[in-house]
Amino acid sequence: MRSENEDFLEEDAPDIESGDGENAGLFEHLTVTVDRNQEPLRIDKYLHIFRQNSSRNKISQTCRAGNVVVNGTPVKQNYRVKPGDIISVLLSHPPRQNVVVPQDIPLQIVYEDDDLIVVDKEAGMVVHPGHGNWDKTLVNALAFHFEKNGLNSDLDRVGLVHRIDKDTSGLLVVAKNEYALSHLAKQFFDRKTQRLYWAFVWGNIEEEEGTITGNIGRHPKNRMQMAVFEDGSSGKHAVTHFKVKERFRYMTWVECKLETGRTHQIRAHFKHIGHTLLNDERYDGHIPTRGQNLPKYKQFIQNIFEAMPRQALHAHTLGFMHPATKKEMYFESPMPADMANTVKKWRNYLEN
Repeated sequence: MRSENEDFLEEDAPDIESGDGENAGLFEHLTVTVDRNQEPLRIDKYLHIFRQNSSRNKISQTCRAGNVVVNGTPVKQNYRVKPGDIISVLLSHPPRQNVVVPQDIPLQIVYEDDDLIVVDKEAGMVVHPGHGNWDKTLVNALAFHFEKNGLNSDLDRVGLVHRIDKDTSGLLVVAKNEYALSHLAKQFFDRKTQRLYWAFVWGNIEEEEGTITGNIGRHPKNRMQMAVFEDGSSGKHAVTHFKVKERFRYMTWVECKLETGRTHQIRAHFKHIGHTLLNDERYDGHIPTRGQNLPKYKQFIQNIFEAMPRQALHAHTLGFMHPATKKEMYFESPMPADMANTVKKWRNYLEN
């Protein structure tokens, strides 16, 4: 399932009024293309699964108002979605995500000039405002930084070139003007950037290095996860290269190079090969793969989870060509404290 402008149907949103038949005065809050393997399902239930923070009642109101459109035609709440359907949700108020409120939030700025800024994001910070996270995001912090320093920008909003998950730490580049945004975006699309991630995964990976290949798309049953479709029946082509940095018997530290950039790519690919990221609760990485019946080991893992309460994933390097100077730029982010502490604890555990 592909979506854009995913934030909609807030409980505090204004009451929805019906348009004049041509959806005049309405704003698009969501566009979804239904997966090819989706079974027939009532659209109100489908949207409720997709956006679990929205109530069925609010979704039903939107359908009754004629503001849920499938393939260009308004539908009622009992319409059953089919593979390939294009669903749009139209509301009478602009999406809140179009309004960015500057907020004074500390940033770790690695590099900055007139065209771009490179930030080392802490784990726990959401990159962009969205449903349930309308403020205290990286974008809010950057908006304050730009405003405070009187920086000129021809972008209405912060120019995000790429994103990393809330609980992933590491490097991000943000454009300050349309030219830089387009130039950097093309580099990412053409796979000309240099990106390495560090990850801790469960188990002892047999190979010293390898490649994981498999289409990645929305999980057909758990909409919060991405899944791997080896037969290519769904999802988008995805390739992850990896090599082992260090082994800890029950856990492996790997370095990952992305050939593609799909949502949750590293997380989904490693779960697919049986090596879920350490403490990645969404993908069941909060459950040890072995040793749960050993009291000392079980307590040790609990201590690890308390010291690092998030998935063990860090965007370690970032390289690209500067859009204006055409010089090669390269940045490295050291291992964050929680992951470094995890390595130290694991080494001590094995030594003892």
